[in-house]
This record gives sequence, structure tokens and C-alpha cells, in this order.
Amino acid sequence: YGLVGSEMCIRDSIDIGLGTVSGTGNVPPFTASNSTNTPISSVFTVLPYTDDGLTCEGDAVSFTFTVNPTPTVYGVGNQHGCSGFVTTEVTFLGSVAGTVYHWEIDNTTIGLGTAIGTNVFPSFTTVNTTGSTITATVTVTPRYTNLGVMCEGTPEEFTITVYSEP
Repeated sequence: YGLVGSEMCIRDSIDIGLGTVSGTGNVPPFTASNSTNTPISSVFTVLPYTDDGLTCEGDAVSFTFTVNPTPTVYGVGNQHGCSGFVTTEVTFLGSVAGTVYHWEIDNTTIGLGTAIGTNVFPSFTTVNTTGSTITATVTVTPRYTNLGVMCEGTPEEFTITVYSEP
């Protein structure tokens, strides 16, 4: 942030990763952090600068820096059975309210008619007529959006193994 010739103060001292509550000149680069499950904000106020008896004229200017939480998805158990078994519907959960869970399956030949979806992984009847065991991996990625900024959490995977008809 171009604050050269200004004094910077952080009015709200919420820890967003900056590590300081005041300074002179530009806001230094920092890695934003949020260890909570909700967005946190800190208000920065830029004040006119005085140095060696010289005072720059101007009004204080404030801006808010908001750090979104990192969304999570709780682990989901693997499913397995013989061709024709009905999978269990999975409603994904995590610690950040408002998270959207995007899922993708790498092998739809086991009977699922679509490769992608959100929030709920559907129940379906499995199919395997190959004579071999088929395993599909489902990757679930949690995404949280606030103030037009999307944050993505660590993807989780589970498998669906379908044994061939005897």
C-alpha cells in the first residue's frame, strides 16, 4: 500500500498476521492469517506525518483489511461392495459455515452418471461387469467466498470400490 510520507496505525488490533500495530511509510509485506472459523478484519488508519518539525497536511484515511478463514472438509469414509450395491449419500461437513464443497469423481463407469457436483455426493447403484475390481476416487474441495474473494481449503479424497459380478 502506497503510504510513503504517512504514519500508519492499526486501529483494531486483531491479529491478521501483520505483527505490528503502527509504523511509518508503506504497510510491509506480510502473510495474512486467520486461525478462526469466521472472517476477521482489521482497520488501518493512515495519519498525516510529522518529521523534523514538518507536518504534512491531510485528513486521516482508513481502510479495512479482511482475512477469510480457510475452509475445511471432514474426512469421509471409503465405500465398497459388489456390483449392484447402493452407495451411501454423503453430505459434506466442515468447520466454516457457508463453505461450498465441490466434488469430482475420476471414474464414472461404476454407475454414477456425472463426474462433478457440489455439497452432496449422491447415492447410486454401482455397476461393474468387467470381471475386475474397479476403484473410483472422489476428490472433495472446500471453498469459502466472502466479499468476492474465494478461499480454497485442502482437498480430501475417498474411494468407492466395486467388485465385479461373480
